[in-house]
Order: sequence, then C-alpha cells, then structure tokens
Amino acid sequence: MAGGFGGDGVLSERAHQYEYRITGYFIFACIVAALGGSLFGYDLGVSGGVTSMDDFLKEFFPKIYRRKQLHLNETDYCKYDNQILTLFTSSLYFAGLISTFGASHVTRNKGRKASILVGAVSFFIGAVLNASAKNIAMLIIGRIFLGVGIGFGNQAVPLYLSEMAPAKIRGAVNQLFQLTTCLGILIANLINYGTDKIHPWGWRLSLEQGRLEEARKVLERVRGTTKVDAEFADLVDASNIARAIKHPFRNLLARKNRPQLVIGALGIPAFQQLTGMNSILFYAPVIFQSLGFGSGAALYSSVITSGALVLAAFISMALVDKFGRRAFFLEAGTEMICCLVAVAITLALKFGQGEVLPKRNWDLPCCCHLHICFGLWKVLGSFGGGLIMIMSSFIFFLLPETKQVPIEEIYLLFQKHWFWKRVVGDGEQVGPNGKPGAQV
Repeated sequence: MAGGFGGDGVLSERAHQYEYRITGYFIFACIVAALGGSLFGYDLGVSGGVTSMDDFLKEFFPKIYRRKQLHLNETDYCKYDNQILTLFTSSLYFAGLISTFGASHVTRNKGRKASILVGAVSFFIGAVLNASAKNIAMLIIGRIFLGVGIGFGNQAVPLYLSEMAPAKIRGAVNQLFQLTTCLGILIANLINYGTDKIHPWGWRLSLEQGRLEEARKVLERVRGTTKVDAEFADLVDASNIARAIKHPFRNLLARKNRPQLVIGALGIPAFQQLTGMNSILFYAPVIFQSLGFGSGAALYSSVITSGALVLAAFISMALVDKFGRRAFFLEAGTEMICCLVAVAITLALKFGQGEVLPKRNWDLPCCCHLHICFGLWKVLGSFGGGLIMIMSSFIFFLLPETKQVPIEEIYLLFQKHWFWKRVVGDGEQVGPNGKPGAQV
C-alpha cells in the first residue's frame, strides 16, 4: 500500500473507525497464501540434507563420495570442497535474487495473486526437474526454477498477508509466513531423515485493477462486515497515490522515503542474513557431520533444530501483537548472541587447536583453509556477537513500533519518531488526484 511505503500518506487518520470479524474466507485465503513459505522452507531445509546423503553423492558427485569413504574418521570439512556442488546449492539463491526484480514489476502491475501463481508454477517445474534429474545440468536448472519460485513467492506472500490482515492482528497473520517456512524446514529434515534409509533413490523424494465495487465486496467478505467505509476510503486513497508514482525505485530513493529504504529495504534484510543463522540452518547436516555425527544422527539433529524453529514461530504468533515487533527483535538479538558464541566455542574447541591430519591424500590448500577458518572461530564468534549488538542497537534506536498500526498510516510513525522526523519532516501529502493536499 502506498501509504505505508510510498512516503506520501493518505489524508487522515481513520484507523479507529476500522471494523472487522475473523471469517472463514479470511482464514482460508491467508493459509493458502502462506503456504508459499512452506515451499521456501522446504527448499532451504532439503538441500543441506540431500548433499550429505551418500546415494546422492554417489550418483552426481562421485569424487566427494570417494573422498568421504577414504577418510571416515576425519573431518568432513574438506570433503565437500567442490565448485559444482557449490553451484548446485547457490544457484537457487542467485536465481531468487535476480527474479525479485521481475517479481516487483509483476506484483505492482498485475497484483499479488499473479506473483504468487508465477512462484507456484516455478516451484512445480523445479521440483519435477530435480526429482527426475539424470545429470547435474538438470539439477541446476531445477534449482534455478525453484529460485525463481522463491523470488516471486517471498516478494508477494508477506505483502499479501500484511494487506489482508486487520491492523490489530497483523503481526500474527504475517507470522504465518515464518511459521510455514519453519514447518517446511522441519518437513524437509524429516523427509531427509526418512529417505536416507531408502536406497538408492531416496534422495529423489526429497527434491520433489480500478474496479471499486468489486474491491469493496471483497473487503466486506474478508472483514466479515459491511462497515468498511473508513478502511475502504483509505485503501482507495492509497491505491490512487500508488498509481500516481511512475518510477517506484526512483521514488524509494527520495528523502521522504529514507526510513523505508534504510529500515525495510536495507537494514533488516541485511542484518537477517549477516547474523549467519540462515547459513547454520542450511548447512546443519554437514556441520553436524563435521563435528563427528553419523549421517543419520546429523539429519536427526537437524530435525530437532527445525522443530525448535516451529515452536518459536508459534510463540511469536501468539505474542507478537501483544508485546510488539521491537521487543521480539531485541529478544531475538540476545538469543542469537548466545547461540552464535556457543557455536563458535564448540567449533573452536573441536578444530581451533588444529587436529592431527594425515600427510597423505590431503589437498594442502584445503587443509590450510581448514586450520585458518576454524582457528579463527573465536574471533569470528566475537565479531558475530558484535554484529548482532549493532543490529539490536539499530532496532532500539531507529525502528518505531508498528504494533496495531494500519499500513496506510505507518508513514505517520516516521513523522513522529525522534530521529526520522528530522529526515522526512512533516511530509507533503498527496491527494487522491495526485496533487499536493493538506498536511497531516
């Protein structure tokens, strides 16, 4: 919605006039849309498990398989040193990154539903290609299609859920995406653990606008009441403002939109990735094997990790609209500091002093890389903790609380925030006709 992100908001504060009831139609629409998160989570969880399966490695990466068999009592770190295997895992995320630009155009011009459908079709094609793969090329092409599905789905689904949700429960509804993502990771790890016992093909199972009257009727159906005048008026204003913006990316760089750019487009997404938690989840089975777990135990340990994710998502859904987004960000920062320091200490104790490695059959650069990386885990753990401290400070000082605030009125928070009001000022408001209107 334009009011929350375009920088030029609607002309009045009418949130107190919004009325709604939780209807079956609303629940069904949100659950179906949120399933896009389960596909993302499944792809996130399945890859690390599949690449640790011997049958998969034997068919597509025989060199890695032979390397594993030659050093059963050694660390697995160097055994997975293969550029094609890296391409297999990273192609999904590179495709997702590139496809988000196309997804943005489709979502804006064709609607959220169109982007979700494109993502679903891409997921289906990618799953079929991966499940029926006969060579590495089919695997990578399948991963690219899955990446396109992630790019479109992750761009449209959270936006759709936010716009569908009433302000008072928007946090819980938006967490449906996180919940289904965590469920997808859990299901992937359970399937990996089960299919690892099916030889030799078990891994294959793991890889498997302007129509106002119509819009008002849909809103009434979603909200479960005909008393939607205030919210509908805000939505119409926001829609008109959005259509008046001809160059959305250029508009994002404008001074009035600096908070959305810094917080929503750069800050939070960057911190989420730089914490390193996604990398740990993705490579969990390989990390557990490197610490001495057997193949089955490593996959089982990943199931426990993803189960904790699902539990945390349920807790977040239940409490986020009560305690707010800032409180959960800060609490998560504290938890991540403790967890990453614990991981760093564990790996440092295991590898930091330098294990005795046999002189034969080892690639010297790989061994050097092993000693350097794990010898620095104590330093990196401190760095990671410091980075999360910076993230928590960023949230504490610069993120306004958006709990129970309609999307169309979020721009008002920046005009009242102790720091951002100096950047955006009062903000010249644009009327529904695209011309300057009254100040808010």
